[in-house]
Amino acid sequence: MRDADFFRRWMAATTAAVEREADRLTELDSPIGDADHGSNLLRGFTAVLPALEAQGPAAPGEVLQLAGRTLISTVGGASGPLYGTLLRRTGKELGEAAEVSDAELREALHAGVAAVAQLGGAAPGDKTMLDALVPGVAALSTSYRAAADAAQDGALATVPLQARKGRASYLGERSIGHQDPGATSSALLLRALADVAEPGEGAR
Repeated sequence: MRDADFFRRWMAATTAAVEREADRLTELDSPIGDADHGSNLLRGFTAVLPALEAQGPAAPGEVLQLAGRTLISTVGGASGPLYGTLLRRTGKELGEAAEVSDAELREALHAGVAAVAQLGGAAPGDKTMLDALVPGVAALSTSYRAAADAAQDGALATVPLQARKGRASYLGERSIGHQDPGATSSALLLRALADVAEPGEGAR
């Protein structure tokens, strides 16, 4: 069973990953976006940990809902609403239980990803964060590590795609050949989850 501390550690691990990869995320965003994905996410996630410390949510769902609200209020562009929706809807699905099972987290994440798809009007293959989230969350039925690997593969698979949603879609065929920054950061989120849930097993 996973308690609120587990989810706080997930958010802390995600923050550390974003801090480490912020420059790379912005570099990926430069040719097909506004060159601010890394800096925007960094601003958002570094605000999440102080918010969690200040308010001390006692339930897993409350941790994710607060994290989501913080991202929405601090992250510019589309990333804030999309990531905020992912975490808030996942947290809402978990409810007020003090502990949740891996199966309950998996189902909640499915609902969170569906909410992101509805908000953005996107689907897998559109060269968005869903290209990492959908296969990643689907692979949670195998293991957290499998989910992280599937999300990473999904992000890499965006390179030959033409963007059909978001800022990159304005470029048409010029978006081909670039890895989607949103899918890349989504893979970081699931990698951080795996690192907290299955420590010591290492990345592929």
